[in-house]
Amino acid sequence: MFARTVTRLPKLIQGLRRASYSTSTEAIGFIGLGQMGFHMAKHLQAKSTLPFVVYDADPNAIARFTTETNARAATSPGDLASQTSVIITALPESSHVQTVYTGSTGILSGLRKDTLCIDSSTIDPSVSIDVSQRVNSAGGRAVDAPISGGIMGAQAATLTFMVGCETEHDFGRTKEHLEKMGKNVVRCGGLGAGQAAKICNNLLLAISMIGTAEAMNLGVRLGLDPAVLASIVNTSSGRCWASDTANPVPGVIESAPSTNKYRGGFKTRLMLKDLGLASNAAKDTKTPLVLGALAENIYRLMAHNPELAEQDFSSVYKWLTNSHKD
Repeated sequence: MFARTVTRLPKLIQGLRRASYSTSTEAIGFIGLGQMGFHMAKHLQAKSTLPFVVYDADPNAIARFTTETNARAATSPGDLASQTSVIITALPESSHVQTVYTGSTGILSGLRKDTLCIDSSTIDPSVSIDVSQRVNSAGGRAVDAPISGGIMGAQAATLTFMVGCETEHDFGRTKEHLEKMGKNVVRCGGLGAGQAAKICNNLLLAISMIGTAEAMNLGVRLGLDPAVLASIVNTSSGRCWASDTANPVPGVIESAPSTNKYRGGFKTRLMLKDLGLASNAAKDTKTPLVLGALAENIYRLMAHNPELAEQDFSSVYKWLTNSHKD
């Protein structure tokens, strides 16, 4: 009997270590290794001292990340939650966030008490608030922290995070991690406030990109060198991010998606999604959206084109030049 017990000790100890890890050890979990999330997670993992666990619906994304880092892979969001004390999610749409958090194998199925859940997805504010309240009711601490800065910002760790949370303590815990992935972390208010700020920002971004594309297209047709025109705009009153960082004319800015055949940026179909969120919020609050409605219609037309739908939203310049030729 004693001999059998001794031979089983290594397995018992191993099991106790696993149990201890899943219930007490601090670790960071990241769910959503897409174009933005992969770069965000890489910065966070590299700058953190805690164990790192990842999950994505795409096994190839998980394999790539765990190959490039010493992170471990989880088998589901719930499995990841059972191993971690901080969870960051970066997902495309509201439905994905709902599934990842509240599905049968979602985060709530394995959530540990006081786990900090930071959702950096851009989703409907009402969905964000509902999911956050469920997290808090389950014993966690929910924060919405959507991001701005695009893939270039994710790669350079210069993102802006717009944070909505219940307490300053939650914000302090959140900021500690977000500062490893960005340069601006701003508390916008209570739960859902981060989402509200993000959809307002992207509404303006969509409008300004269309305006920049129209102005550049007009200048080119008037015989101006687009690089010269951009340099004037970028030192004058027309300056904006759409012109000085992500100029829609190929070749004007080397790092802009337009110079890379509109690849590697914020996809047109995702901008259309965000404009839809702004439109819904405007209806709920009875807020007029004049230019916003026009921008949504333009991006809806673009999204009907399979090629443009998957390209960076600055491809509105290409759409304008191709759609309105003599």
